[in-house]
Amino acid sequence: MLVYIQCLSLNNIANFMRLIVNIPAWNEEKTIAGVIHKIPRQIHGIDEVKIQVIDDGSSDKTVEVAKAAGADFVLSHPRNMGIGAAFKTAVESALENGADIMVNIDADGQFPPSDIPKFTELIVNHKADMVVASRFGIKSAKNMPWIKSFLNRFAANIIGKFLRYPIDDLTCGFRALSRETMLRLNMAYRFTYTQETIIDAISKNLVVKWIPVEVHYFDGRESKVVKSVGKFVYQSFLIIIRTVRDARPMVFFGIPGVTLITTAAAIGIAFLGYYFSHFKVTPFRTWLSLAGILFLVGLQLLVFALIADMIRNNRKLTEEQMYFLKKEKYNKK
Repeated sequence: MLVYIQCLSLNNIANFMRLIVNIPAWNEEKTIAGVIHKIPRQIHGIDEVKIQVIDDGSSDKTVEVAKAAGADFVLSHPRNMGIGAAFKTAVESALENGADIMVNIDADGQFPPSDIPKFTELIVNHKADMVVASRFGIKSAKNMPWIKSFLNRFAANIIGKFLRYPIDDLTCGFRALSRETMLRLNMAYRFTYTQETIIDAISKNLVVKWIPVEVHYFDGRESKVVKSVGKFVYQSFLIIIRTVRDARPMVFFGIPGVTLITTAAAIGIAFLGYYFSHFKVTPFRTWLSLAGILFLVGLQLLVFALIADMIRNNRKLTEEQMYFLKKEKYNKK
């Protein structure tokens, strides 16, 4: 009987599900309390809900307000380090505190906390490893600047085709991650994390799904991330290029390389056809030089593709080792 009770107790511990709702915040003393109060503490399939706030160097009373509103964990950066660093801190803290699922939601109140159970349900039922809010589905985002909407849809479409994976929303921060996802993600993010985590998860064969949510962009509110649309587009473009380059190097370098070599071959064949018909080189000497240049550049790109693919394979081995190290470090007792 004692053995049975002990085994039953161990089984309950093993199945215990802890959700940590993370709120990154930077000078959000006016809105963060309202978000914390709206976060559901009872969710089907979840045994315990904790609220975590990552204060990214706020100069106002964000920390005091968050604690008074009921936040369970509050971590502060000594200075404003950006949302990429805040997300990295959030994931590490969530793992340290035994989270089976982490939901990330903004502190400004634009996303409805009442939608959190929809996110956790997919992960609890093992239907997804990462669940991301979609602002472009059935429920369109209200008052969203058209330039942000256009650029997001455009980037999501391009990256989705490149990775052969349908992507609804590439930059929304409202999302849920399973413990396995948090352990496997590469956390070397600089400017942001939204695009990189999705591309990283897809490249690691994790299941990413999107849920349409109703979002309201408040009039007159300035973005804490996008200070300049041009700068944001430039930085986001670099992030996407780097991550796609690392995810599928053979396609990234190989397709342009093969295209250039094929073009060079076509020019060469056309030149040979003309030469054996007229036995003259002069009229097409420039084209012959162009073919040689295209061939050399294409060949160089193919070499880059092979080297990058080798680096990717080595990185996979390194990340697999890091995964097991993190799994041991954050082992749930």
